[in-house]
Amino acid sequence: MKKYISIFMMLVFLAGLMFVIMPETATAQRKQYAQRYVDRNGRVRYRRVAKPSFYRRHRNRVNVGAGTVGGAILGGLIGGKKGALIGGAAGAGGAGLYTYKIKPKKRKYVRVRRP
Repeated sequence: MKKYISIFMMLVFLAGLMFVIMPETATAQRKQYAQRYVDRNGRVRYRRVAKPSFYRRHRNRVNVGAGTVGGAILGGLIGGKKGALIGGAAGAGGAGLYTYKIKPKKRKYVRVRRP
């Protein structure tokens, strides 16, 4: 039985390493989208900009979800099913507090000076 468990663990470990070992595939198209802006003459124009990462687009949801999962795991280890529910709620509350109040998104507004 120990032999099968160790073989299974090694296979899981190697499968996890495949993402690190394999080279990244080259793609011809970059992920871009059009950003709308108004130029000096009042015309509406569009410029192509790179698409932000998944985390930058969904930062709040990812942080609250991670806090919920972490709290549920910790609560489940300590108090079973009921502890998992209480831990998940506490984790979501703590992560929401961190995401929205302690470290909110900082938007940078850059002033462009023209010579």
